[in-house]
Amino acid sequence: METIIDVKPLDNYFIWVRFADNFNATINIRPFITTGISTKLLDTEFFKQVKVDEFGGIGWENGFDFCPNFLRELTSQSN
Repeated sequence: METIIDVKPLDNYFIWVRFADNFNATINIRPFITTGISTKLLDTEFFKQVKVDEFGGIGWENGFDFCPNFLRELTSQSN
């Protein structure tokens, strides 16, 4: 199982993540902000509050989150 150890919000709904194996990537989150609780992320100040969660993924206080395995898979698709 993958684990994220650091996350930083970037401009235009991108995030930078570092995995436990020191692999890092920049990921576009915008395609996943569509309906429901994800739309809160359109507030850029709220988007900037992203944190690594207790499961090694990332999330926001409203409960919207991403599994670290899913994020790692996204990085392999963009290569």
